[in-house]
Amino acid sequence: MTVAQSEMTLEEFEAFDAAAPEGYHVELINGRLLVTPAPDGDHSEAARVIARQIIAERPDLWLYEERGLAVPAYRAGRIRADGAVARDGYFKGQPSWADPSGVLLVLEVTSGREQDADVDRVDKRDAYAQAGLPVYLLVDRHRGEVAVHWEPEGGRYLHVAKAAFGTKLALPKPFGFDLDTSELA
Repeated sequence: MTVAQSEMTLEEFEAFDAAAPEGYHVELINGRLLVTPAPDGDHSEAARVIARQIIAERPDLWLYEERGLAVPAYRAGRIRADGAVARDGYFKGQPSWADPSGVLLVLEVTSGREQDADVDRVDKRDAYAQAGLPVYLLVDRHRGEVAVHWEPEGGRYLHVAKAAFGTKLALPKPFGFDLDTSELA
């Protein structure tokens, strides 16, 4: 992952996003440009494990993978979430960088090098909290754990719970079920 050090405007980002090479994702977080390669197979499998359980418990919802979200509360950020859980059909008619107000849970799965994982652990967590997204779920492949953050207030999540891979993690409302992480181990 490459992180540019100077702040980028939304207009500069949109031009870069339009010209990004195929197979790469670009994001704008806290004024910084992040460029990442497409996820590997294990990354996709982790998202599948989560998606299958959410859809089984809440058939009225869908986990949209690789969904672009506009997070204007956080320096006009643009984040490509590994997964965004919303009511079935929520993103119909929305642009590629969609309004996240109907998103109930956002999912990130760490990838790449350990030193890059703080983008998911800190930067994206804070951006999602600032945008008021109710639940942030992080599958941390480097630490072998899943963390759920919920109830954003004042730009931070008030609660966090963690579980090691192979155990269960209670998801808060509106989900209210235990996420089985055994397939992630």
